[in-house]
Amino acid sequence: MATQSNSCQYIFSDVQKQDVPLIYGEDVSCIFEGNLTVTAVNHVDFGIEEGKITAIIGESGSGKSTLLKLIYGLLEPNSGEIRYRGWLVPTRKDKLIPGHDAMKLVSQGFDDLNLYAKVWDNVASQLSNTNLALKASRTQEVLEQLRIDHLAQKRVADLSGGEKQRVAISRALINDPEVLLMDEPFNQVDAAFRDELQQDIQQIVQKTGLTVILVSHDPAEVLAMADYLIVMKAGEITDQGKPHALYVEPNSPYTARLLAKSNILSPQQAAVLGIQVDSEISILQENIRFEEQEHGAYWVKDFRFRGFYNELIIGNDDITLHTIQYPKTLVKKNTRIHILVSSYHKFGT
Repeated sequence: MATQSNSCQYIFSDVQKQDVPLIYGEDVSCIFEGNLTVTAVNHVDFGIEEGKITAIIGESGSGKSTLLKLIYGLLEPNSGEIRYRGWLVPTRKDKLIPGHDAMKLVSQGFDDLNLYAKVWDNVASQLSNTNLALKASRTQEVLEQLRIDHLAQKRVADLSGGEKQRVAISRALINDPEVLLMDEPFNQVDAAFRDELQQDIQQIVQKTGLTVILVSHDPAEVLAMADYLIVMKAGEITDQGKPHALYVEPNSPYTARLLAKSNILSPQQAAVLGIQVDSEISILQENIRFEEQEHGAYWVKDFRFRGFYNELIIGNDDITLHTIQYPKTLVKKNTRIHILVSSYHKFGT
């Protein structure tokens, strides 16, 4: 890993804060002034553990990419503070070249890549020429880690989006950063190769102790690889926690819809299913089953082919539910049914 740095190099009045997570944010806000004033991040608190993969997830415009740039020091908070190892993260006002020395950022657009240079040169150029043998061996090692050593002599311009992403990550890792920041890292990676790249990143984290923070809008990505989730909506953090816990017992309807496309029901709607509650509930699609019943109170409204399973829209005039049908069987629209709910989650408990 890279040599640990602190903000005393840039912020001489800073005093290290003890007993806080590796990356610690307190009351952090970021406001963009223009024709319209936009509060991109609104008084958020968070902590990120070392050696883990943390995903920041939310819908478009939720503030997740802004928070990533605040963590790196590309943006200065309007309020609050962000600390790395207890030291303030320096920003543009503190450094001529912004960006924390212990971190590397991989952006969405491959802005740092030289498209007309070879893969090898793109990665090796991040190391000095003081030890050419070490430079060659380290470059080869990183290319092998990201499984692109066979592309070493190809121009970046001739690569696919997924291959370019691997080159960008290789460039970021060549100098052994302590933290890797990635903004929508799988956007340009074909679906068939996403799992492979995610597994490679997980293996690097396990082998080196690297801390990874990634931004995503795709629940499938973060549930598969993240150790911890930060859920954002309209500049605020609505949920934080481990993926499985937030999937099964989210703290807000927004999180339930975002991570699991859960059915959200009011107490009145829940009562139609015979569930008596005094607050909103969420029902996972996989926790709803149905049985064909000639005079059932509900019916199949529509169905959608999803590959190995079907998504069925069922209910009556008062409620509409989405459920997963697996294994698939042929069910016609308007078939009368009885609905069975195996479990639900009550908000506010």
